Amino acid sequence: MTFSLSKTVVSLEGEQLYTFEYAALITETSMTLVKFYVDLGVIEPIGSMLHSREIARIAQIQRLRQDLGVNLVGAAMVLDMAQEIAQLRAQIKVYQAHPSKAL
Repeated sequence: MTFSLSKTVVSLEGEQLYTFEYAALITETSMTLVKFYVDLGVIEPIGSMLHSREIARIAQIQRLRQDLGVNLVGAAMVLDMAQEIAQLRAQIKVYQAHPSKAL
C-alpha cells in the first residue's frame, strides 16, 4: 500500500492545487515554515491549497537562503524582481515583434 501526502485539488481554472503538507514534503521544509511564508505573504495560497508556482517559489527561497545566505525578505525581493524582469522581457519581445502595436 502506498501512502501519499500529495492530495491535489483542481481549481475552477483547471489548475492543480496542492496541500501545505505536500509543499513541505517536496521542498524538504516543514509545515510550520510553509505556514510562516503564507502568514508573511511570501507565498499566496488559494484557500488552504498551493499552486505549483508557489511550491517552486518556496524551493527557490530555500535555495537563496541556504546556498547564498540571503535573508527571507531579500529572497522574496529577488524572486519578485526576477518575475518582473521576465514580464518586462516578454513585453519587449511582443513590442519588437509588432512595432506598430507599441504605440
